[in-house]
Parts: sequence; C-alpha cells; structure tokens
Amino acid sequence: MLILLVLCVGFKANAQNLTVNGTVIDSTEEPMIGATVQVDGTNNIVVTDLDGNFTLKNVASNATLVVTYIGYKTEKVAVNGQSNLTITLTEDSESLDEVVVIGYGGTRARRDLTGSVGSVSGAKLSAVPVTSAAVALQGKVAGVQVTTVDGQPGADINIRVRGATSVTQSNDPLYIVDGFQQDNINDIPPSDIQSIDILKDASLTAIYGAKGGNGVVIVTTKSAQEGKTQVSFNAQGSVS
Repeated sequence: MLILLVLCVGFKANAQNLTVNGTVIDSTEEPMIGATVQVDGTNNIVVTDLDGNFTLKNVASNATLVVTYIGYKTEKVAVNGQSNLTITLTEDSESLDEVVVIGYGGTRARRDLTGSVGSVSGAKLSAVPVTSAAVALQGKVAGVQVTTVDGQPGADINIRVRGATSVTQSNDPLYIVDGFQQDNINDIPPSDIQSIDILKDASLTAIYGAKGGNGVVIVTTKSAQEGKTQVSFNAQGSVS
C-alpha cells in the first residue's frame, strides 16, 4: 500500500511538468529569430531558432512565459497546461517616439528614421559601477562590441560598431561629444552623460563623410537646468 502511494505521488509530480513547444511571430506573422522565452521566476530560458520556434522542458502547467525582443513589447503568456503555443509580439510604439541625435546637434524622431540607431540613456549608464562610459556600454546596444585591449587593469577600450572591416587601418568609430570630435570616450564619467546614440549604417553616417565609415558614437552630456542648485557625490571602489 505504501509503495503504491509513493508511485502515485511521483506520477502526479511528473504530470505537473510539461514540455512546451511554441512559435514567436510578429504582427505580420513573420517568425521572430532570437527572441528570448523564459519561464517567469526561474532560470529556465531559451532563444527562438531561425523559424521562430522554441522548446522549454520541465515547465509547470500553471507557469507563465515571458517573451522579450529588442524593439518589441514584453509579452507574458500563461501556459494553462498547453504544450503548444503561438505568441505574437507587437512593436513598442513608445520607443518609436523617442528622439535621437543623428548629426552635429540634429535630432529626429526614431519612427522617421530608415537607418539603424542604438540609444542608451544616461540613467542606465550611471547605474553601472564602472569608471568610464566606454565600459558601461558593454551589453547595452545590440551589435556593438566593447572589448579591452588586454587583461590589465585600466587597459584601453575598443568599441566596434560595424565590426573589423580593415586590417591595416583603424576600425574605431567616430566619436562626437556635444558636437565636437573626440579621440575616445574612455575618460567621460557615466554619471555626466545625458544620452549616447550610436549610428550603425552608412545611410545615417553620410553627414560625416569617410570618417563615419566605421559608425558614429554621439555623446550628449548633461547641461545646466533651471531650478534649485543640487550637489551630488558618487564614489565607487573596485579591485582588478
């Protein structure tokens, strides 16, 4: 009798976990490649394949799936015991209304652009415990590679917007800080930055000529604002 009870309990526990197969598509029913699908509150996470398909194992029948993709709204879908799901993501209209810098002081709404622009707000940069804006960019913009020259503490930072396109010439992007060309942004504290806009393709870098062939990194620093004077102090320590 005891053995039968144990077997029934084990069978019931296994029956609660599912293998969920699904497809992630956009509003035009095209498959979403590289969308992230995660079981809410767990480390059970996968990425969709070339056909937008995914498979999640050991999913509780009452679990919730969280689906994310850059430029699209995050969707939460209840499993409700289903083993096959089709999830549709919609574009994030708020991100299309953002104003980005596209030239020497020029701005335009993101929805009016045909080229690729990546943006990072100063709030996100200042929240990272690092000493320079270049390091803080790591993992913030899709397609932008941020690496160090070597493993030594304080080593120079390399930023690659359009990859390594030349063997003999520099692959560094063009840096524009408050409308002026700079050699790098390694010495700018993240807390001093209002926003960083990264122009990725040739159509948007035409204003800069050949200098913008490797992409353009436009940094806008914080300026004085009307109101009461505020004084803040930010200190960080680290060992490398």
